[in-house]
Amino acid sequence: MSTAQSSPAPAPRRRLPAWTSNFGWQIVAALVLGLVLGLVARSMGHTPDSPTWLGETLATIGSVYISILKATVIPLVFFAVVASIANLAQVTNAARLAAKTLLWFAITSLIAVLIGLAVGVVMQPGVGTGQSAPESYQARDVGWLDFLTSMVPANFLGLTVKSTVGEDGAVASSPTFNVLQILVIAIVVGIAALKVGEKAAPFLTFSRSVLAVIQKLLWWIIRLAPIGTVGLLGNAVASYGWSTMGTLAKFVVAIYVGLAIVMFVVYPVLARLHGLSVKQFFTGVWPAVQLGFVSRSSLGTLPVTQRVAERNFGVPTGYAAFAVPLGSTTKMDGCAAIYPAIAAVFVAQFYGIEMSLGQYALVVLVSVLGSAATAGTTGATVMLTLTLSTAGLPLEGLALLLAVDPIVDMGRTATNVAGQALVPALVAKQEGILDQARYDAERVDIMGEDEEEIVEARAQDRDDDQDQMVGAAARPARD
Repeated sequence: MSTAQSSPAPAPRRRLPAWTSNFGWQIVAALVLGLVLGLVARSMGHTPDSPTWLGETLATIGSVYISILKATVIPLVFFAVVASIANLAQVTNAARLAAKTLLWFAITSLIAVLIGLAVGVVMQPGVGTGQSAPESYQARDVGWLDFLTSMVPANFLGLTVKSTVGEDGAVASSPTFNVLQILVIAIVVGIAALKVGEKAAPFLTFSRSVLAVIQKLLWWIIRLAPIGTVGLLGNAVASYGWSTMGTLAKFVVAIYVGLAIVMFVVYPVLARLHGLSVKQFFTGVWPAVQLGFVSRSSLGTLPVTQRVAERNFGVPTGYAAFAVPLGSTTKMDGCAAIYPAIAAVFVAQFYGIEMSLGQYALVVLVSVLGSAATAGTTGATVMLTLTLSTAGLPLEGLALLLAVDPIVDMGRTATNVAGQALVPALVAKQEGILDQARYDAERVDIMGEDEEEIVEARAQDRDDDQDQMVGAAARPARD
């Protein structure tokens, strides 16, 4: 009789360093590595006129990353906008509330983007690098007539062909896409799909599926951002030294200045103009702001933001269930207004480009109308790509800004969720359906409520909320 021999226990796996799995640490490591390699290349005598092998390698890595990123812009913008507009089908019985909500989303976005542009112009975070624009950049002088006509699609794809003449006289043609025209096409197609109704359901399902695939691809590309950061930052340091790092620090400060103005000036003023207590606004929205700052995800904070709107601000449950989720994908004053506005000014200043009035107008328009493209976890990157492309500014500055993205993303998300909770309260107040007593009540720990208590409270309030919604829909809109 044989006895089974026990096999030796497997040796415990060696744990990998934190930076191998944590994206934030990967970015930090890429920042350090790019800085070191850039300084090494600079010590080897690298200059833009006489590059070294290391400098050229860094430049190639950065340019390849930008090329990959550009490939996702057009399909992402189109399908993200179409899918976002399709979400309005959920509120056909509350069209006036939906229209007012979207109007206030646009108003607050307009205010935020103007503040962002003003902060960028006044603080000038990108000035002083001495860096010239990339060779692929072509200046665009956008006048008002050009600005208006550029919105009209030349064809369904927004496709144009650009021809260039080489030194040998040969003509080379390459297709280019007008991102602003793609945005207009997507808005029109989305509205048409809503009007068609049930027959458009397969198309909308297809659009959502394609959007999910593209967002996954974009997320993979963003996961490669540390590699792109090494190349772009390393090449910038090799060519222009320490001035690059100084401008990035000024950029972070400028972003937080803009966010602070929106959070602590604009939002309180809007609340006060609607007869709402500023103190109650801050104490009520704090749970969502706190979680948004830590999680850096408007979608991840969505349950808490909706709970804030309902339990702390007194927004009817039926309306909050529409407005807050819509806001979590299309109402982002931090990611879609302040950030792209300051970043566009920064990129122009970084490369010594003088922005025209038409380019400023394009930044404003894209920030107000293009926020539907911010759906998902990559909203700020998508919005910045859309803004730079539409304004005709170099996309090469994008990966450089990704190096400090985790730092600014915390403040951006906190500002986002504060606005996403405030706008439903403002609209509900205008329509006379806000529970003022609940808004003014002493705050309780809504984070301490379990899910069963929340479901029970929502069920208890839903009938009264429905009566309020029906009554509000029957009344004429208030000024």
